[in-house]
Amino acid sequence: MTPLTYVYGIVVADRTPSLARVPAGLPGASPVRLLEIGAGRYLAVADVKARDYGEDAINRRLANLDWVSRAAIAHEGVLEALAAKATVLPMKLFTIFTNDARALADAARNRSRIDALVKRVGGHDEFGIRVVLDRAAAARRQTDAPPVRASRASGVAYLQRKKAQRDAAAELAARARDTVADLYDRLARRARLARRRSASELPVDTGPLLLDAAFLVPRAKARAFRREVAREARTLARHGYGVTLTGPWPPYTFVQE
Repeated sequence: MTPLTYVYGIVVADRTPSLARVPAGLPGASPVRLLEIGAGRYLAVADVKARDYGEDAINRRLANLDWVSRAAIAHEGVLEALAAKATVLPMKLFTIFTNDARALADAARNRSRIDALVKRVGGHDEFGIRVVLDRAAAARRQTDAPPVRASRASGVAYLQRKKAQRDAAAELAARARDTVADLYDRLARRARLARRRSASELPVDTGPLLLDAAFLVPRAKARAFRREVAREARTLARHGYGVTLTGPWPPYTFVQE
């Protein structure tokens, strides 16, 4: 049976990039190869079997989260290896054509969109920032509320204590919002583009995830960006905030419309 053409992404380079040290890719796929589409752009593709990656086969296996996870990790591994060599425009997982000619025709039809994406992300990498609040540590940094004087009306004293606790929690939440907003703005000024993602979707054991954001950073300024994040992390750690930097990654977030 004729194999299908699986597309990992588009590679942008002045010369044909080496595929040395590029991982094997999806389970059962052939080694990664490049299809030239002109103007220094290449499709990074592999051959896959229809029985494994045809539309019906994929639909049957989408409920198998372990299989989907392995495929996604393999897909990203190829893109990250290529991104270390050149600019990469990642394709979505399971972008598949019936043959090379169809893949090349699709790239030709989308030439203007590809050009716009290259202009947007060329020479840049994506970095991720997450900020977690350790409520206990942050609360210790707050000024202790003055003790409530003993009173015969123990119910009133109880209500006063509860109100003080609510006020302290509200103050902490407001301060946390302002803190992450200021951090985001400062880092965004060092990036070409920045996007916040919904932090509520990712539960964190140590405390709430206050910020989950992506920054598109010029490669020439990546080192300065890392240093700035490290400085911010040290400062915020003293106030109960944990800052995590990930990357560099291919610009997954910034090739989406």
